[in-house]
Amino acid sequence: MNPKGMNHKVIIYLLFSLFVLLVSYESQQTAAVAVHHETVSQDEAIRLRILANSDAVSDQILKREIRDEVNAAITEWVTGLIDLEDAKTEIRNHLPEIEAIVARELEKQGMNQEFTVAFDEVQFPTKLYGNLVYPAGIYDAVLITLGEGMGENWWCVLFPPLCFLDMANGEAVETSAEGNTAVESEEEIEVTFFVVEIFSNIVESLFGKEQA
Repeated sequence: MNPKGMNHKVIIYLLFSLFVLLVSYESQQTAAVAVHHETVSQDEAIRLRILANSDAVSDQILKREIRDEVNAAITEWVTGLIDLEDAKTEIRNHLPEIEAIVARELEKQGMNQEFTVAFDEVQFPTKLYGNLVYPAGIYDAVLITLGEGMGENWWCVLFPPLCFLDMANGEAVETSAEGNTAVESEEEIEVTFFVVEIFSNIVESLFGKEQA
């Protein structure tokens, strides 16, 4: 056998083996991520969403101040509660106090804005808190709308209390579990196609030269 031809076959075999190992590794990584995440039903949580008046610095500062005060108060009210319905009742009973918190923060900031506070069914995007995935959907939530409600909004989980996770990381970031899966899939496909392209180019180069 032509030594040159044998070398070509060895190179092709090694590249193919590398390709198989890489695809297998990426698949295992994706599966591992999925295993370590737990999906929480819309019927198991109470959320908080605050819509700022605008993206102006003063409106965003106000939103953060209200966020901190409301979360601290609600966390105190629901601490020790286990039943979701009890938590809903407790929050509904304290809606006037939440309104008072918003009014007080507006006064402290010297801002004259209308606002609404409601406990209602609210649409949320998919969110990832640690290893807990809250899928997109409609949740029972405290919805605070400041002024026009046209600014960047902020959301978290009031019950079980998970708002502190967002605060620990700064402003809440929309970390979509679906989005993460898509990104991982896109990265896997991109790497796979990259390897395939290299593999194809080398094979074409080798066989092209051999034919020449």
